[in-house]
Amino acid sequence: MTTRSLIATALVSAALVGVGGGLSACGKKTEPQAAKPASADQARAVSVTRVETRALGGGFKASGQLIPREEAAVGSELSGYRVANVFVEEGAWVKAGQPLAQLDNTLLRAQIAQQAAVAAQAEAEAKRVTGLDGQGILSQEQIESRRYTAKAQAAALEELRTRDRRMTITAPVSGRVLERTVRPGDVAGGSTPWFRIARDGLVELNAEVNEADLANVRVGQSAQVTVPGGTTVSGKVRIISPLIDANTRLGRVRVQLPLNDALRAGGVATAVFGASGAQVAAVPEAALRLDAEGASLMAVDDQNRARQIPVKTGARSGGWVQLLDGPAVGTRVLLGGSAFTLDGDKVKPVEKAAR
Repeated sequence: MTTRSLIATALVSAALVGVGGGLSACGKKTEPQAAKPASADQARAVSVTRVETRALGGGFKASGQLIPREEAAVGSELSGYRVANVFVEEGAWVKAGQPLAQLDNTLLRAQIAQQAAVAAQAEAEAKRVTGLDGQGILSQEQIESRRYTAKAQAAALEELRTRDRRMTITAPVSGRVLERTVRPGDVAGGSTPWFRIARDGLVELNAEVNEADLANVRVGQSAQVTVPGGTTVSGKVRIISPLIDANTRLGRVRVQLPLNDALRAGGVATAVFGASGAQVAAVPEAALRLDAEGASLMAVDDQNRARQIPVKTGARSGGWVQLLDGPAVGTRVLLGGSAFTLDGDKVKPVEKAAR
């Protein structure tokens, strides 16, 4: 064999050894690395808020009639006298004590003058017996009779003078005249008032509120009152009637209003009631979980584990719901993603500020 043949044979043998080694290396199986089991306590980030006290209620409408806050009915206590003058019209502003009407006192003045003379005579007769008691000049009965007559005539004179003072009909309060029914020439008598006066000119809304909404109304609660002309004024609840109408199931709420010419007694208005101010335990509606078993919340305990708690809800307002029965104020509860969290799950709470 030649030298060249020997070299070729050696190269082929070396190549075969390399290939065999490579094939052996390729055929070797690599053992797979065992997967690390997931931790059972692996926490998922969730948004939470807290149960807090808030003022809920309100946000409802009610209509009613505008009425005087305080009304004075004015008439004459006398009868049989003709009305001589009427000094004010409807809509007039009057002050307490201001004359409204005058009765004709011509005849009465004559009666006063006559009675004054009779009273003076009786007083003079009574003075003549001064110091005669027990002297026998006149009987004690005669003396006492003169004194009694003097007192009676003086009392009769005072009664006529009092009647004369009442011939002028005056305003008992300051305010605005809502109605005038008397005319010059009318004869005094009867029970119909001659004038109706709204004290200080103030009117208020006598709103009719259904029984369910009435539970959300509090004295001092704000309300926006609008009349048909479009004028809106701010008021507040002054009185809540303790009575519910058995037929309509409506209660009455008196809403105090400021002085405004657009508010006319007898008109109608609509009120929008704001928050009642009653502080109740509440959570955002987004925290509620509803299923076949009812409403519940996912609370977060001190170990950051979710705990499902059944709740009973009440009033809703502005995205919040009242908790009639549920976790205590300050308890952390899940928002939004509670549907993907099971009772007992470990969570990573991310607290959201309440709005």
